[in-house]
Amino acid sequence: MSDWQPGADDNASAGQSSGCTVAALKARAKLNQQVRAFFSERGVLEVETPALSQGGNTDPYIDSFSVETPTGLRYLHTSPEYPMKRLLVAGSGDIYQVCKVWRQDESGSRHNPEFTLLEYYRIGFSYQRLMQEVALLLHTLLPRLDKPAQFLTYQHCFLERLGINPHIASEEQLKNCASGQGLNISGSFNRQEWLDLLFTHVIEAGFATDRLTFVYHYPAAQSALACVTEHQGHQVAERFEIYLGAMELGNGYQELIDGEANAGKLEQDAQLRTKTGLKPVTTDQRFIQAMQQGMPRASGVAIGLDRVLLCAQDKKTLNQVISFSWELA
Repeated sequence: MSDWQPGADDNASAGQSSGCTVAALKARAKLNQQVRAFFSERGVLEVETPALSQGGNTDPYIDSFSVETPTGLRYLHTSPEYPMKRLLVAGSGDIYQVCKVWRQDESGSRHNPEFTLLEYYRIGFSYQRLMQEVALLLHTLLPRLDKPAQFLTYQHCFLERLGINPHIASEEQLKNCASGQGLNISGSFNRQEWLDLLFTHVIEAGFATDRLTFVYHYPAAQSALACVTEHQGHQVAERFEIYLGAMELGNGYQELIDGEANAGKLEQDAQLRTKTGLKPVTTDQRFIQAMQQGMPRASGVAIGLDRVLLCAQDKKTLNQVISFSWELA
């Protein structure tokens, strides 16, 4: 039984086994209200989709939780992306969802295997227009940010911080650059892994802590289910990531809407999982079938609300803003 009673001090713990305060619980409730008000004002429909599905996330960099049920294996969703896109195909119009998702990541100060995600899709929006709306949303949720967001290309980040062009630098150049930054990593890395290492260990650390940073035009090899276009002679993904300081808050896409292209991407991921010895995941055939019917042109974004709340409350760890951590759940 909890030791907290109505009327208790907001700074008191929400319970003997909880790491957050009553104030943090109230702050989360207010944030959820702000999110719903933001979308209500814009006519974006709130939806719910299943947390368990017959198909999982084939992304080789994300591991799903699986559950045995009387009717077979099901996967806890790592994102509501697939069923939400099925709704877009069915004619839902602009939609958003606030839900729990699960990923088999290690728990830590900024990671919890179960977390709250805001995901939304805007029909007819370019990813550039979506970035502007996301900036407006996050400034609503983070009123302490009084500076406008900055928008930087992936190439600009590398040129400014490291003096190399990520689209043409060789694997050896990237390795030498990492060594010059004191990142003496043993083992064999491919080109994309060196880029990821430099971005996460060097570039992210340089982002401003008092303003949002949007990074866009990632290399085409990092497109996931985003469209690819040409920019300054390089193939780039029409996707973006959002940072406050070194903390990633979310990522968005100009959504890939071609059915065959989506099926091909998922098959490539499945093959890579097999090649690298990862546990196989059942491909979501209903998602593929829906996409082959034709999804309207749209952009979408996923935002980690636990991290947004962490920033809003100026806390250090997720345990301070979630009712029960992974270890205490």
